[in-house]
Amino acid sequence: MSGDRILTGEACMAEGMAWLAAREPRFARAKALCGTPPLRRRPDGFAALMGAIVSQQVSTAAARAITARLHVAGLDSPDAIAQATDEALRAAGLSRQKIRYLRALALADIDFVALRDTPSPQIVAQLTTLPGIGRWTAEIYAMFSLGRADVFAPADLALQESTRLLFDLPDRPREAALRRMAEEWSPWRTVAAGMLWAYYHHAKNREGIG
Repeated sequence: MSGDRILTGEACMAEGMAWLAAREPRFARAKALCGTPPLRRRPDGFAALMGAIVSQQVSTAAARAITARLHVAGLDSPDAIAQATDEALRAAGLSRQKIRYLRALALADIDFVALRDTPSPQIVAQLTTLPGIGRWTAEIYAMFSLGRADVFAPADLALQESTRLLFDLPDRPREAALRRMAEEWSPWRTVAAGMLWAYYHHAKNREGIG
């Protein structure tokens, strides 16, 4: 077992939020405004990473349409992707680059069950060896598909902007600075991210930012 704590329910989110609010008054203020963020869990496995690749640089609607066409064509498993022709994949709406990324993912033979018990840093390191999967995607996978309690995604622009607003910073913190800042929120960095996303949407609705 990895020893990493897994977020299994709303009680975990409440525990983490109470810990954060007790140590950082700004998180207490965000909690008072937005409440405890909900647990956001998604299925893990090949489909989750395939969806992340399909979604890159396209709208949510376009990504859903491409995913639906792939599903109808039976092109939604590693074997099917590995054996499909470029023409079949392009017909579903995939770019040449995304075809390369999906083939690499399909041929990587990732043991997704074993990943569930792998330490979070090793998950990120393993996934980012694949083309088309950057650190942000790997961290989001660990947070939402595997439910890790202590992962953060400081490259996320919404997290950067929310931190600027909540902590009254003069500028949006860059990835490296926000990663250092988030170390203070361990062992509940995923819950901190959830709170920051919630606060971002609150501030956006109130002030029209974004």
